[in-house]
Amino acid sequence: MNLHSALNLQIANWNVLYNKLHRFHWYVKGPLFFTLHEKFEELYEEAAAVIDKVAERLLAIGGEPIATMKEYINTATLNETNGEKTANEMVQSLIQDYKQVKNDLKQLIKLAEENDDDVTVDLATGLMEKLDTHIWMLTAYLGD
Repeated sequence: MNLHSALNLQIANWNVLYNKLHRFHWYVKGPLFFTLHEKFEELYEEAAAVIDKVAERLLAIGGEPIATMKEYINTATLNETNGEKTANEMVQSLIQDYKQVKNDLKQLIKLAEENDDDVTVDLATGLMEKLDTHIWMLTAYLGD
């Protein structure tokens, strides 16, 4: 995988997350509806911002961001799912997805370092910090 492909992988994964988070926002039910409904909205808004930032970075270094649903699904390491019915299943799914995105970011950092691209290293490192916080908070929500 090259640097441009690794950035497109992030674009794909964050688009899958964006759609999944929107679905969770709409379909979450139960006693913590208001809390999770609001949290999922916060997270899908963050995903939208990440998509834009990563795509602009890719353009800045001469790449071409993928931009169709088919490309996102075919490129992503995340799976589009629809089996999560309970709030806990939704949160558990997000934890797993965020862990996968974090692993993919480690590869992006390595490639960016090999290409002396400190700006992309910084971008990916900042995203990893956000994901660490999300993983911690969502895990705490589940009581694990």
